[in-house]
Amino acid sequence: MIFKWYVGTLYLLGGGNDICLGEGLVRTMAADVNIPHKIPKHLSNKPPLWRLGVAMAAIITLSFIGMLSSVFTAEIIRGDASAINQAGSLRMQSYRIVSVLALAQNGSKGHIADAQAIQSELRAFDNRLASPRLVDALPDSNEHELSRTYRLLDQRWANEVRPVFAAYSDPLQLDALSKDYAQRLAIQRQYLQMVNGFVAGIDKFVALLEEHAESKIQHLKLVLGASLTLTLAAVLFTMYLFASKVLVPLGQLLECASHARLGDLSVRTSYTADDEMGQLGSAFNLMAEDLSKMYANLEERVNEKTVDLERSNRSLGVLYNTIKHLSEAPLSDATYEELLKDLEEPLGLGPGAICLAQNTLTSQHVLASTRLEIDEAPDVCLQKNCEECYADGLTHTFSAHCTDNRDVELVSTSIMDQDTQVGIIFMEIPPGTKLDDWQVQILEMVARHISMALNITQRVTETRRLALLEERSVIARELHDSLAQSLSYLKIQATRLDMTLLKPGKEDEAQSIISEMREGISTAYRQLRELLTTFRLRMDGRGLNNALKETVEELRQRSGIKISLENHLGECQLNAHQEVHVLQVVREVLTNAVSHSKAENIQVALLYDSNEHRIAITVDDDGIGIADHEQRRNHYGLAIINERAERLGGEIRISNREGGGTRVTLEFSPATRNFIDFTQMMSQEVALDTSVNNHDIKQVESENEC
Repeated sequence: MIFKWYVGTLYLLGGGNDICLGEGLVRTMAADVNIPHKIPKHLSNKPPLWRLGVAMAAIITLSFIGMLSSVFTAEIIRGDASAINQAGSLRMQSYRIVSVLALAQNGSKGHIADAQAIQSELRAFDNRLASPRLVDALPDSNEHELSRTYRLLDQRWANEVRPVFAAYSDPLQLDALSKDYAQRLAIQRQYLQMVNGFVAGIDKFVALLEEHAESKIQHLKLVLGASLTLTLAAVLFTMYLFASKVLVPLGQLLECASHARLGDLSVRTSYTADDEMGQLGSAFNLMAEDLSKMYANLEERVNEKTVDLERSNRSLGVLYNTIKHLSEAPLSDATYEELLKDLEEPLGLGPGAICLAQNTLTSQHVLASTRLEIDEAPDVCLQKNCEECYADGLTHTFSAHCTDNRDVELVSTSIMDQDTQVGIIFMEIPPGTKLDDWQVQILEMVARHISMALNITQRVTETRRLALLEERSVIARELHDSLAQSLSYLKIQATRLDMTLLKPGKEDEAQSIISEMREGISTAYRQLRELLTTFRLRMDGRGLNNALKETVEELRQRSGIKISLENHLGECQLNAHQEVHVLQVVREVLTNAVSHSKAENIQVALLYDSNEHRIAITVDDDGIGIADHEQRRNHYGLAIINERAERLGGEIRISNREGGGTRVTLEFSPATRNFIDFTQMMSQEVALDTSVNNHDIKQVESENEC
């Protein structure tokens, strides 16, 4: 029955299909256990993995049942061997009683000892017959033949055999029995007549015990054999189910995947059931179909991407050429014309022009144009004003009438400087073409770069103009502080000489004035040479430190004075404006020290205090020092140094050293190299220089009049 139920289970797991056990056997056994041939839908739709899981669970269950049956049977038959030995000992005990009776018949030990020996053997038989090892081996059912045989054996011992030895148990009968040999002989003969039959009953009981133990072993063999058979059946079924539901579909999928890897997307798998592998097969078929459709238009998409990539490359090339042209210095109209030419072919537009707005939109200036070089390209600028081209500062298209009475389509892109429209770039759209967004984006980016280039050019021009004005102001100040003073002095001396020559007897005084004039002329020449050297002094790309070294070396060679330079600015950086003023101040102070201090040693030190963010420049000499009235007398030489210190945002201090000599100190806060409004700074300097020069000129004129 168990086997039939198991076959029925396999029938259900197989989905109602006749498997390896044979159609007739499966259907017959399925009918015996009332299993329908038509499987319910909720069982037949179970996936193969679920069925494989159930089959594996059945294999494990059968294996567990077999092992449990073995353990249970071994536990049951564990006492059977002991019981058989115990039953066999009953025969031995029966014959021991015979031997004891024979000894008692001789009376060699005395009747009391013989009686005790017989009673001891009888008790031993009782104990063996009632032994738990024997009783526990009996079946629980009283109707079992082994149980009935044991009861009959026990009753015969108790009712027939044991009463024969009653005389040996009664002390009164024992005394008479010891004197009556015939009675003892009669007991012996009676027991000998019973013992064979009684032993035959014991043999039967032992045989039944052996048969009972063997039946248990046979039952264990049957259970193990059935378990092994069912396990093998489950294994075979699992292998069949795995092969039919997993391996075969998987093999098809692998074959289809191999074809797909080689580029053949027409292959399809035939296994499309509702289980997992079927769903995977359906998904593969759908994927292959989608890939086929995708590859069908892949070439078209590749062509589109290629066009986009080429367009992007052209755009990058246009921007690169634009930046390259606009980064050249100086920028000229030819540069912008080259830029327009580089735009025509990549964008598919042109020819075109770049126009800059004047004060109003009614007038404009053509910065560059590629239409002027094409004879067959008539002029398009026939409008009275430029409002249609400039519009509202947005990129737009419009129609223009040419000189050959032909209308052309133009695209105009504004050139903006922040929120101000400073010009446009317009190009002709070829007939029959449409302007794309990417072309508009490129034109707008080019317009932004042109705007930045124009702005930079304007700033550079303004900066150069202001630098030129500053240089002229510096020259005027230097001439005023040196040659102008000397010439004024010579003019005064000439006036004195004229007045002296008019007076008789003043030849000595006139000669003294002439000597002073010679000395003044020599001073003027010396000042002229210094001015020429100062005007040639400039900052190059090597920095402030190298320029200071060259200045120190030049003055050292010219004067023979030992001049040392210590630059401890470290990482503190000055902008170009500050470097020029520092160099001019140091040179002016050194020149004064060389000319007037009569020093043997001069030290120049540049120090930076990072805590206070201040720079201190000191020039020390060991000369004669400076008096207070000399500072007033040479106020024109000190004035220019003070002016430069003010432009640096610092101050100049002149003092005498304790050990002798003079110390000139310049202190100011350095500016960073970040962007500053250089134009505003230069304008302020030019205004300051102009006001100072006007004041000095008026003062000199007043002195000359005196």
